[in-house]
Amino acid sequence: MTSDKESFFERVYMVTSRIPYGRVTTYGAIARCLGSSGSARMVGWALNNCHSLEEFIPAHRVVNRNGFLTGKNHFGTPTAMQQLLENENISVADDRVVRFRELFWDPCSGR
Repeated sequence: MTSDKESFFERVYMVTSRIPYGRVTTYGAIARCLGSSGSARMVGWALNNCHSLEEFIPAHRVVNRNGFLTGKNHFGTPTAMQQLLENENISVADDRVVRFRELFWDPCSGR
C-alpha cells in the first residue's frame, strides 16, 4: 500500500517527466495541474527527493514562479542546474531563466 505522500510524489514525477526539452515550468504550475494549487512546496520536496530514483526526472526544468533556480542547491554542485538548462539552450543569468515567459510550459494545457 502506498501513502498519499508517495502517490503525490509519483504524480509530480509523471508531470515533470513530460516537460519538453528546452522548456521550463514552475512548482506552482505542477501543483495546479495536480489539483493541489497550494502545494508548490510539496512539489519542491518531491523534486528534491527524485535524485535518489533510478529513473531520470528532469527536475532542472522546474523553477520558481519568477524563473529563478531556487532548487539549484539540490543538484550536486551549485552550477549543475544551470548547466543542465544551458545544455538545452536555455539561457540563465543571475540564477534566473532568460525569456522565462516565452519558455514557460503549462503542464495543464501542454503548451
